[in-house]
Amino acid sequence: MSLHSRRSLILALPLLVAACGFAPIYGAGGSGGALQNRVLVTAPEDRNSFVLTREIETRLGRADSAAFGLDVTITTSEQRVAIDREGNTTRFNLVGVADYALRNLGTGQIVTSGTVENFTGYSATGTTVATLAGEQDAQDRLMTILAEQIVTRLYAADLGQ
Repeated sequence: MSLHSRRSLILALPLLVAACGFAPIYGAGGSGGALQNRVLVTAPEDRNSFVLTREIETRLGRADSAAFGLDVTITTSEQRVAIDREGNTTRFNLVGVADYALRNLGTGQIVTSGTVENFTGYSATGTTVATLAGEQDAQDRLMTILAEQIVTRLYAADLGQ
């Protein structure tokens, strides 16, 4: 590729990005500014929802003057993925599904909703204490992943503003 072609491509790239509807999240009219410190997450009821709420608030900030309410329902399940000859499970996958709904607190209407799903794994080959620590770490990692997915979807949503 010649130098002239590369230069033309580099100069045309911003125009191509603008033409596809790309808008910065924290730019004028972006969803990042509309959500920052304005989303009130439903109070956590258990450890998993506490970790998920903490991670969402880390990314969106804590609601000073809430304009939106975020309801999240989490379900988790365990899958045995590695079994030795004696029938002992040596590795587990922890699967998590989070249903979320963002509603406008002024009107009560749901702005966006959806479901995210992911998994993490942990080993069960060590002591009981090590296995329990691995399971708890896997739960924390899973809630962090689900929170990141939810926030990404909220940023991509049309908030009608």
